[in-house]
Amino acid sequence: MKVALATLGCKVNQFESAAFLSELGERDVELVPFSHKADVYIVNTCAVTAKGGAQSRQVIRRALKVNPKARLVVTGCYSQVAPQDVLEIANSPICIVGNGYKHRLVDIALSDLHCDLEMHMGDIARLKEVCPLTAKSFGERTRAYMKVQDGCNSFCSYCIVPYARGRSRSYAIDQVLNQAALFAEQDYREVVLTGIHLGHYGLDLEPKTNLVALVRALVAQNLPIRYRLSSLEPTEITDELLELMAASAAIMPYLHIPLQSGDDGILKKMNRRYPAATFAEKVKKSVARLPGVGIGVDVLVGFPGEDEAAFRNTYDLLASLPVAYLHVFPYSKRPGTVAAGMADQVAKKVKEERVALLRDLDHKKRMAFYRQHLGSVQQVLVEGRKQGKMLRGFSENYIPVHFAAADNLANTLVSVRLEELTDDGVLGVLV
Repeated sequence: MKVALATLGCKVNQFESAAFLSELGERDVELVPFSHKADVYIVNTCAVTAKGGAQSRQVIRRALKVNPKARLVVTGCYSQVAPQDVLEIANSPICIVGNGYKHRLVDIALSDLHCDLEMHMGDIARLKEVCPLTAKSFGERTRAYMKVQDGCNSFCSYCIVPYARGRSRSYAIDQVLNQAALFAEQDYREVVLTGIHLGHYGLDLEPKTNLVALVRALVAQNLPIRYRLSSLEPTEITDELLELMAASAAIMPYLHIPLQSGDDGILKKMNRRYPAATFAEKVKKSVARLPGVGIGVDVLVGFPGEDEAAFRNTYDLLASLPVAYLHVFPYSKRPGTVAAGMADQVAKKVKEERVALLRDLDHKKRMAFYRQHLGSVQQVLVEGRKQGKMLRGFSENYIPVHFAAADNLANTLVSVRLEELTDDGVLGVLV
């Protein structure tokens, strides 16, 4: 039996698909590229934006075009929130597996079980435990994503994810330690801790714990791994977390913060739970405690009601702070969210102009951050060769570094002196 898998969306989806592949690797099946003819197609969908939903539908249609008679199993956030839309894509049966049943997906995919919609969906909002999944490998990469938490309790007005993923639920610390050990056995040198709402890790467990306790336990495990944290809300960047990051060489000096807007009025409409001043305070405190820290920021442009003054507040705030990277996204209506029904939707052209301004600021911020580190020696995790020439990797604070070397040093940590700016990173010399 030939099986093909396609994955769209976030780091959590990518971890879950790695778990599917690990289990499929233990079955009597042949894994083939998604573009090839297969007996079973598995599509792990995304719904974070309307575009994600459209891309998910496109991938499903692509599978049906290659083999209309194949068994098609669809899971992920898009099929969770819009199952009927998925079923209407084709005349042939489509088996939908809800996010709460992903631990059973491989069994369902390889069986002849009738695909009754209610059988494999359930009520995601009622789930109290995270779906038990283990990834024994993460493909041909040097960096692995490790899911430690699922779900979200925040219900930001633009976001469909809490409806697709349910309430916040966490893996026990021992489960996370076991997963990290598996990645270490497979020689992954960097692991990214990820979740739908990473900063809420452990608050649902009995007894309660938190992200700092988890990271401390991972560091104490003393594996040959460096850890990177994925997205954290401003309020979740605590003094205790910064102290732990400063004290441990195993935790990378990098923070990813979803600001979304620098205007307090827009933040309130978004149902974000902090003022812009809190974000500014956390950035300044992080830079003071972690010299050289790389700070990436998510910005959502053109949210309903964002006038020129609100946008200027966002721009000026980011321009004034020592952040390294901006991840800029134009707001798009997501059916099923509160924001989709709000008045004062921003015109597409205006959004495009504002996105362009912030992306220009992003370039300036990146170059300033890279320039700040010229002359320094950085520990770089080598990912491989870039177009067959320079070796490429990332520093601890996530600077993309290119350097010449005779040997293929992929998946090793090397010392590189940063010497020259380029459009896409820094040229360095192996020390």
